[in-house]
Amino acid sequence: MTLLPRPSLESQRRLTGAMQVLLVVIVAYGFLAGEQKAISNGVMAFLVTLIPAALERRYDLPLDPWLALWITMAVFLHTVGSAGFYARVEWWDHMTHALSASLVAAVGYTTLRAVDLHSDGIRIPSRFAFVFIVVMVLAFGVLWELFEFGLDIVATETGIDMPLAQHGLDDTILDLMYNTVGAVLVGLFGQAHLSGVAEIVRDRLLGSVPE
Repeated sequence: MTLLPRPSLESQRRLTGAMQVLLVVIVAYGFLAGEQKAISNGVMAFLVTLIPAALERRYDLPLDPWLALWITMAVFLHTVGSAGFYARVEWWDHMTHALSASLVAAVGYTTLRAVDLHSDGIRIPSRFAFVFIVVMVLAFGVLWELFEFGLDIVATETGIDMPLAQHGLDDTILDLMYNTVGAVLVGLFGQAHLSGVAEIVRDRLLGSVPE
């Protein structure tokens, strides 16, 4: 059952275009205000928003409009947070961590499902897929926190303002908790919506003839 109305391709492109324009505005603000985080995060986010169109052109891999919006919104909200919302809105960081984790979970599940579909000799039960999604996101979250910790050390030693930073042990634990929330939501509700994407990935990238 679809919980939300599915946007048309044209609506998705308009919303994506609007967020891309706002990302350009954030980058411009970063240059004018001397905010290095706004510049680096804005540029990286803008490049990520180009991925769905690039996949469609390069691999003939059309993404569902919701999935394209999902990717764009995850990086857009993170960039808005780095431009000031993380400091002003207490729950903004939790929201972006859950959303980003759900995106990582979706990529992991799609890959796992594509492998499952590609070979008749492999069968991956949905319960195992759920466990795989959660464990993979938890592992990715730990690596991400270690990466941020490393950036903190570099920032301390060099005085360079890094685009990412940790804010204490409590912040790290909360980040991992909301990562888990995003993973569990995808594990519970996302598998049915991502199966079609996995079939497309199998056909386009792995070959359409099962081994």
